[in-house]
Amino acid sequence: MKRPRGTGSILRMKGSTALWIKYHRNGKPIRESAHTTKVKEAEKLLRARLATISTGTYVGPKLEKVRVSELADDLIREYRINGRKSIGDLEARWALHLSPFFGVLRAVEVTSDLVARYIDFRQQERAENATINRELAALKRMFNLARRSTPPKVAGVPYIAMLRECNIRTGFLESKQHDSLAAATGKVGLWLRAMFEVGYTYGWRHEEVLALRVSQVNPSAGSIRLEPGTTKNDEGREVTMTLPVKVLLTRCVHDKAPDDYVFTREDGKPVHDFRGSWASACEAANVPILLFHDLRRTAARNLRRAGVAEGVIMKIGGWKTRSVFERYAIVSQSDIRDAMAKLEAGQLRDNADAAGDQKSPEEQDGQSLGRATSIEPDLAISPARTVSKVN
Repeated sequence: MKRPRGTGSILRMKGSTALWIKYHRNGKPIRESAHTTKVKEAEKLLRARLATISTGTYVGPKLEKVRVSELADDLIREYRINGRKSIGDLEARWALHLSPFFGVLRAVEVTSDLVARYIDFRQQERAENATINRELAALKRMFNLARRSTPPKVAGVPYIAMLRECNIRTGFLESKQHDSLAAATGKVGLWLRAMFEVGYTYGWRHEEVLALRVSQVNPSAGSIRLEPGTTKNDEGREVTMTLPVKVLLTRCVHDKAPDDYVFTREDGKPVHDFRGSWASACEAANVPILLFHDLRRTAARNLRRAGVAEGVIMKIGGWKTRSVFERYAIVSQSDIRDAMAKLEAGQLRDNADAAGDQKSPEEQDGQSLGRATSIEPDLAISPARTVSKVN
């Protein structure tokens, strides 16, 4: 019996034991194996294909075979070709977390519901929302790259909702804590003491500090140069050394070749992972929760309090956009206390001036220079409180 128009066909192909189905999309005939010898199963597959065409969700047999692991390989290769510095992070996120969950799946099987289950699974493992977001961003990039390829490897990108991040760091090192941490890092070694001073002064990322070579340090000119392409934003930087930085780096580069690393341990090996040494030094200095990255925030605050123009601060620290810079140039509680002390002193002066204006000329002529004596005793403020300490 002839099938109605638009309902496709079930065929027997020469040389094949399996049944085949035939249907049309955009006026073009498409044939594919049903991978079965049973007519009912072939009919079921044909109806499914026609349904996806009518609803606009058709991907085709070729795209159905593409697995998420293939998309991951493509993204890692793209990172490698373009020399992206975060390729190590991408490979680790894929191998440790994304691959065990998505690796064996076909790309068409990844749905928003499946992504939600992955988020729930990672949260059960006590992963931070920021960590999960970086993994989801990698997954989304895989699909976007596959969609832009020629021919496309996926028909669309599943909706992936990002999580709210509430673990933004706000820590920094107070000026009075500098000396204790400097002493503690010095006990670990010259390399950590010098790294601390560079981070505290310029707010550079630890990757930028560890990558410094002797040729980038010029003690005679008193300058340090970060080459273009070695920083996170790929822009070069050059700064003038402060006296403490110059003394420490001069010792670090002594008797080293130009291509040697500046920061090396006592055995001459370059420093790579210093988290244990840093944590021990911070514990000894009674600042146990301080991260090296918090020095970046500290430098931004110190430079701003010293009156350095914000554009110059951004150049020194390598902040490319003002929005990101504002996240680092935070105000500490001591800054707020100083501001309130200045406000209080100003209010007292205004009150004193107002009280003097209300007096008769005779009273004003006989008034002493200490106008603050006319203010209620409990509102008086000592000179020490009106002066803000400049670090």
